[in-house]
Amino acid sequence: MSFQMPPDPGGPARRPGGPVLARRRNRALLPTLVVVAALVALFGLFVSYYTDYLWYQDVGFTGVFTRELLTRALLFLVGAAVMAGAVVGSFVLAYRSRPVYAPMSPEQQNLERYRQGIEPFRRLLVVVAAVLVGLVAGSTAAGQWQTFLLWRHGTSFGQEDAQFGMDISFFTFDLPWWRFVLSFAFALVIVSLVVAAATHYLYGGLRLQSPGERTSTGARIHLSVLLGVFVLLKAVAYWMDRWFLATTGGRVNNRDFVGLTFADVNAVLPAKAILAVISVIVAVLFFVGVARSGWLLPGLGVGLLLVAAVLIGSVYPAVVQRFEVRPSELDKESPYIERNIAGTRSAYDIADTEVTAIQGSTTATQAQLREAADSIPGIRLLDPQIVPPAFRQLQQVRGFYSFPDVLDVDRYTIDGTEQDSVVSVRELDLDGLGENQRGWINDHIVYTHGFGFVAARGNTAQADGRPSFLESDIPPTGELGEYEPRIYFGERSPEYSIVGAPEGSDPREFDRPDDEASEGSVFTTYDGSGGVEVGSLFRKLLYAAKYQEGNILLSDFINDESKILYVREPRDRVEKVAPWLKLDGNTYPAVVDGRIQWILDGYTTSNSYPYSSRTSLQDATTDALTSTSTTRVVQANEQVNYIRNSVKATVDAYSGEVRLYEWTPEGQTVDPVLSTWMKAFPGTVEPYEEIDEGLRQHLRYPEDLFKVQRELLTRYHVTDPEAFFSGVDFWEVPNDPTPESTGNVQQPPFYLTLRMPEQEQPAFSLTTTFVPNNRANLSAFAAVNAEPGEDYGTIRILELPRNTAIPGPQQVQNNYQANSSVAQTLNLLQQRGSRVSFGNLLTLPVGEALLYVEPVYVSGSTGTSSYPLLQYVLVAFGDRVGFAPTLEGALNQVFEGAGGITDEVPPTEGGGEQEPADQQARLARALSQAEAAIAAGEEALQAGDFAAYGEAQERVARAIREAAAAQAAITGAQAPEAPAQGDGAVPPDGDAPAPAATPAAGGEAAPAPEQTPSGGR
Repeated sequence: MSFQMPPDPGGPARRPGGPVLARRRNRALLPTLVVVAALVALFGLFVSYYTDYLWYQDVGFTGVFTRELLTRALLFLVGAAVMAGAVVGSFVLAYRSRPVYAPMSPEQQNLERYRQGIEPFRRLLVVVAAVLVGLVAGSTAAGQWQTFLLWRHGTSFGQEDAQFGMDISFFTFDLPWWRFVLSFAFALVIVSLVVAAATHYLYGGLRLQSPGERTSTGARIHLSVLLGVFVLLKAVAYWMDRWFLATTGGRVNNRDFVGLTFADVNAVLPAKAILAVISVIVAVLFFVGVARSGWLLPGLGVGLLLVAAVLIGSVYPAVVQRFEVRPSELDKESPYIERNIAGTRSAYDIADTEVTAIQGSTTATQAQLREAADSIPGIRLLDPQIVPPAFRQLQQVRGFYSFPDVLDVDRYTIDGTEQDSVVSVRELDLDGLGENQRGWINDHIVYTHGFGFVAARGNTAQADGRPSFLESDIPPTGELGEYEPRIYFGERSPEYSIVGAPEGSDPREFDRPDDEASEGSVFTTYDGSGGVEVGSLFRKLLYAAKYQEGNILLSDFINDESKILYVREPRDRVEKVAPWLKLDGNTYPAVVDGRIQWILDGYTTSNSYPYSSRTSLQDATTDALTSTSTTRVVQANEQVNYIRNSVKATVDAYSGEVRLYEWTPEGQTVDPVLSTWMKAFPGTVEPYEEIDEGLRQHLRYPEDLFKVQRELLTRYHVTDPEAFFSGVDFWEVPNDPTPESTGNVQQPPFYLTLRMPEQEQPAFSLTTTFVPNNRANLSAFAAVNAEPGEDYGTIRILELPRNTAIPGPQQVQNNYQANSSVAQTLNLLQQRGSRVSFGNLLTLPVGEALLYVEPVYVSGSTGTSSYPLLQYVLVAFGDRVGFAPTLEGALNQVFEGAGGITDEVPPTEGGGEQEPADQQARLARALSQAEAAIAAGEEALQAGDFAAYGEAQERVARAIREAAAAQAAITGAQAPEAPAQGDGAVPPDGDAPAPAATPAAGGEAAPAPEQTPSGGR
């Protein structure tokens, strides 16, 4: 007999609740976690959308936020509801039409187990499947909100396509939307078919392995209707394909081609029409199958459609292409090539390009030199890619300020004369703070903004090669007058800053260094109109959640007057208020009416313009600047075949105010794509007339648009179909030739002031060169007028003779470095431990040829405080090379046979007396020139070349005069009188001039050669 103890009353078996309560708790835990997770997700979604709304409210563009949100929501709900309804409807129809008694075959016996297992969860599974499929479909539909708005508000182009006689707007606005609707309808029918087939199979209406009838009556009717609708949609697709031929790509002479070809018009178009008719017949056969049993007629119809698709849709066009087109392709395709040329030139706004043939003669007459002299001495030599270290060393002031790695080029009117300028702003860089200075308060409350605008003359430099600033320092001083210098919204602004304080309280924001202030710093409080109020507890909670920063909720520095500044990068601000725009990769600052304004160029684009070739924005706009710059944005890898610079946008650097202006210069019509978006978002874009004169003076032709246009002009400067077909006259954009460039990247276009042959006055322009395919010699030079006015946007091309090898950029760069005088001087400079940098290789027309100009910079080779100084200028005209410390000197060397480009060399920038060290260098250089000229004279005398001997003696005289003047300046004596003989530079094929001494990095400058940069630096 066994003995068992009674259960413990306090044990688990009798503990209140026991395992039962534990199981209940476990069951409640999962739903609780799900609910909490859903609430957190919903709160995060609310925070994101509501703080976005507050931002749009701050900048005054709530209409954009609500219109985009409502359009997305509408498309999402419609797409999700239709797709989910199709899933549920198809399942319900299939389930209700299921056989009451399915034949109990082995197949059905196996399925019975699945039916029994699914039945308790049938409705839940259908709902979950419908919701998931609906979410995917709704998201896809919401992503087409721009396509929907373009279709809904489409504006006529007023132009008809060459094949169908339909307005261009049908192809750009309507057809993309109908394409999406058609694809969505196909997806709808396919999902319904899958659901119907699966349900009928599961419940016995569709029997794949059972003997006898394979489909029940209900299944046959259901599937027949769906298949008939599918084939009917295919008929619509075949018919729409006819229109798509105008915007899709093909091949002509083994090259990509957009638009209809001979085979398309004569074979594909009729084939698509025939296939559409056959598809309608087949669809009717499926619908007839609703009333008749069996699948014979629909099956025959599908077979007929497949055979027709192969024979009529594929084989027939291939036969026409092979046996009718290819033997005489040029003759057959010429009319269609002409359409493509006209469509492409219109779509990219290059139809009015002016092409002028020039002889390429490098014998310039005095008259031609005088004509060019208005713009050549003002050519921009300050390279915005080379000089940023000089800006940093001379104007950074504090480590927490910064300048971009590539500066911008603009122009300012100084003393009544327009001056090309290299400009930037002194932005805040939190990475420049010391580790012991970083913290939430310093990062977001104390250091909130940059300070000041910096501009340097583009064509001049100081005596030692430093930039000649026309606006600089803290507080700002210079030629631009008074303006608000604080940069609260910039390209390097912190993610967010909290500003503002009650009146009378101590300012907390660091403003600028000042020796006269206590502790050497001035503090301020932001009083601009920008920013979202963040003083309330609810707003603090919102932004604490948005940035996951508890200090926003807890800090005593945030008060009732506080504002939070966010989305501060100018590009981001414009992208949010105009999501339908594509922006130029370069944002540049300008002082306009007492404010610093960021200026951005906005593009309207399309990929559905008929007969227009496509181009990749990324490929076309990537060059030597974008590949090295962190502030110049590379365009997305997106294909377009229509582009217009239809919007100019500004962002106020102090208030953050965003303004969009319609850009329709004189003589141009409003871009239909812009008109469409202005209908979709009324009131967001201001009329062209609202652009005031102060802003207009700083607008310019955008770089990325010109890059795209020049890429197309490499082929579409050819307007003759026969020449286009052969491609022998196609060009390419040369790679950047300067040694500083890395990799095979295109030479960027350059802003500079010049006068093209057809222009009466020099104009601020954007320029580029072209070379033949796979060759280095020059084919053409192009410049677009970048100055707002009647001539704005006119592209002029100077085309060189095809049978003459004119040196191209890479060849000119090679000639520079192979020249004995240049090489000797640069080698001497580098032997002294200095670094030589070649600046932008600029090109401009002179007479019947092109002149190349390139600045040469010298800097210390080591140390973070070294920066480049402009020391020499290289000039090439034909095969002649000039190399001198000034532009005038180099020009006089290459044009010496024509009497020189200028009558005299202007005085050094500033006009003051030179330092003794400069005079010593001047004396040494003059003596070196005299020695070189004497040696050249002796060689000429031995060779019996008395003309060269006479020229050498003249150079000796000029060098002696220069040495005497330098000696007199050193000793204070009167320089002897001597007749002016022009520039004293030694021709580049002779001995090298004495090298310049490079200023030591961060220290005093060593003796440098005489600098005369006005008009030359």
